[in-house]
Amino acid sequence: MTHRKSLSRLGKWLPEDEDALKGWLKGFASKAAARPGKRHPVIDEFAELIADDPIVRMYLTRMIDEAPRTGGYRVHHLETVEQMLFLLNAVMTYAPEFDTTAFVGCPIDAILDWSMGTPAGFAAFRHPPINDMLRKVLTAWCEFLSSEASMQVINDPPSGWKCAAARGLTRIDDFEHDPDHPTWGFASWNAYFTREVRAERRPVAAPDDDSVIVSPCESTPYRIARNVRAEDRFWVKGQPYSIRDMLAGDPSADEFVGGTVHQAYLSAYNYHRGRSPVSGVVRRAFNVAGTYFSEADPEGEDPAGPNNSQAYIAHVAARAVILIEADDPTIGLLAVVPVGMGEISSCRIAPTIKPKARLRKGDELGFFQYGGSTCCLVFRPGAVAAFALGAVPEPETPEPPLVLVNSFLASSKPA
Repeated sequence: MTHRKSLSRLGKWLPEDEDALKGWLKGFASKAAARPGKRHPVIDEFAELIADDPIVRMYLTRMIDEAPRTGGYRVHHLETVEQMLFLLNAVMTYAPEFDTTAFVGCPIDAILDWSMGTPAGFAAFRHPPINDMLRKVLTAWCEFLSSEASMQVINDPPSGWKCAAARGLTRIDDFEHDPDHPTWGFASWNAYFTREVRAERRPVAAPDDDSVIVSPCESTPYRIARNVRAEDRFWVKGQPYSIRDMLAGDPSADEFVGGTVHQAYLSAYNYHRGRSPVSGVVRRAFNVAGTYFSEADPEGEDPAGPNNSQAYIAHVAARAVILIEADDPTIGLLAVVPVGMGEISSCRIAPTIKPKARLRKGDELGFFQYGGSTCCLVFRPGAVAAFALGAVPEPETPEPPLVLVNSFLASSKPA
C-alpha cells in the first residue's frame, strides 16, 4: 500500500486530509484517557469473543499489524487490539461533534480506517462473528444516541451544533425546531439527526405529474449505471451493479435487468429522512442484514476506500429495499434502496410502508437514524428518459451540487 491523501471524503463524514484524521484521533484518545470509566457490557462481550475465538483474534491482530509503517502511515491509528477496544468503549458515550476542518461523523470508521484496507481487514469485516459483534456495538451506541445524555453536544462550544457555522451548513432554519429551547426541543442526538423538514422548504416537484421522479433524499450524485446485469462481479474494480445481489434475491430482480441504477450519498449536515420518489403503491418493503465495515478490495489501498466502495456495499451492507409500483406505467416498478455505511447503518422503514399502501410523491418512506448514508434508485429498462442536470455525477467536479429531497431528479418523458 502507498500513502496518498484521500481524493475526497464523500459527504464529509471523515476529514479529507489524512493528517486531520490523525489529529482528531489523537484528541479523541486523549479525552478517553482523561475520563476512564467502567467498560460497557457490549465491549466486555467483544473482548470475550476475541479471547475465545482464535480466528477472530487472528484477523483483528493481523489487520492492525498489516497497516504499513512508511510515509504517512508511520503513526498508526491502532497499535493493539486492546487499544481498539478502549477507543470503541469511549464511543459508547460519545455524540458526534461539529467541526468544519476535520469533521468526523463516524468515530468507529475513524478508528478502523487504515485497518479496514488491509488483507486481514477485508476478511475480518466479512467474518460473521465479527460482523455480528459490530452490530451489537452499533446497537448499543445507538441507544446512547437516543438518550437525553447525548444532547449535551448540541450546546457545547466550540463543537456544538448551535454555533453559527453549524447552523449555516445544516440549514437548521429549514427544519422543525424550537429556537428558544436549550436543545432546540430535541430529546436526543438521534432526534436532532433525523429532524423533520418544513414542508414549504422542500416542496414536491410536479406533484400531479406522474412522469416526474423526485429525489428520495437530500443527497449528492455518486453514479448512474445503465444496462445493469442480473449478476455481476460487484467486488472487482469498477464495482458494477449486480441486481439480484443488491435486491437480496427478491423475485422482482429480473424486472430490472438491463435497467438503470442512480446512486447518491448523504452528507452529515443534511436531512436524513427518505421520501417516495413517485406516486404509487408499495409492493414490498424489507430490511436486509449485511456488513458494516467491509470495503471493496480494489479500493482499500486508498484512505478513501470506505467511501469509494459505495457501489460494492450496495450489494453486501445492511440496507433496506422498498419496491413501489409507480402510477406512471412507463416507470412501473422501481426500487428504493437506502444503504448503510459503517456506523451509519440504521435504515428504518416507516411503519406505514406496507404492501398495498398507497403513496403520494414525497410521502415519507422511513428515516436514517444515524444511518442510510448512500441511496440507490433502481429502474426498469426504459423507465427513465432523462435525468435532471444536477442529478448526473460529474467526475471532474470536486464538489458536485446537492440535490434537495423532493426536487426534480428524472422523468419518464424525453426532455
